Amino acid sequence: MTVMAPTQLGLVLHPRRDVDGALQAIREWASKHGVAVGQVLIPGQPRRIGDPVDVAACDLLVAVGGDGTTLAALHAGADASRPVLGVAAGSIGILTSVRVDDLSTALEQVAEGDWTPRALAGLHIRTETGEVQMAINDFAVIRDGTGQVITAIRVDDELYVRTAGDGLVVATPLGSSAYTMAAGGPILAPGAQGIVVTPLAHHGGVAPPLVVGSDSRLVLSVEPGYGGSRFEADGQVLATEAAQVTVTLRHDYATLVTLADQEPMLTGLRRRGLVVDGPRILVRDKRTAPSGH
Repeated sequence: MTVMAPTQLGLVLHPRRDVDGALQAIREWASKHGVAVGQVLIPGQPRRIGDPVDVAACDLLVAVGGDGTTLAALHAGADASRPVLGVAAGSIGILTSVRVDDLSTALEQVAEGDWTPRALAGLHIRTETGEVQMAINDFAVIRDGTGQVITAIRVDDELYVRTAGDGLVVATPLGSSAYTMAAGGPILAPGAQGIVVTPLAHHGGVAPPLVVGSDSRLVLSVEPGYGGSRFEADGQVLATEAAQVTVTLRHDYATLVTLADQEPMLTGLRRRGLVVDGPRILVRDKRTAPSGH
């Protein structure tokens, strides 16, 4: 693959976190290398730091904030196939692979082509009324008040189960380590493909989390109950009253920059305390550790 050094950076910024250090590092690096810097404007984003730039005019998007900011940048760059470098203005996450102190070095690596494009799948969500939404992490059906949500889950026109409870969450392989994991669903390790469907607080019956093939079609028919229900894509509420949605996996939807020395996904889950060894193992390790002098 031939990699060209970037000539135009597009910034996507967290609306509230302190990003001054990152902005200074980016501007100093860009000035040194003759690279233009502009801001990609995200809907609902109040922060303005300079001249706006169109996504299609950028060679690289730099998301400064957290995983949520990087998700917004990935969506913004998807249609134009622009890669995104996630910068942590706080603790390192799953998508933010670079600390502010290491930002200049990371940009140098990108300019030299010392990086790998990581293709991220997206959930293509189509309602019965023709509305379309994309999600990189997950899509959720959630009860919006008292009562239960009844959802029929069909895979390639075959009924799997009807659930009654708080709803369900549908995730990409990447998103399986977010809401899905918190709800007791499986994590898909790097290299695994498919869609994960996890019922939320299922009342009665048996409805284990289901891993659907990456080329399958998932149809969800929703009865909202007394309190109503809502749909969320990547944590954002969708303005729709549709009772049926079709979900498929769109391969290579967005592109994330992966640097050569980047922390692996499973290692990151352990470091953040999202995956923890059993207490018996921790006690055993303490007993067998050599004594200090």
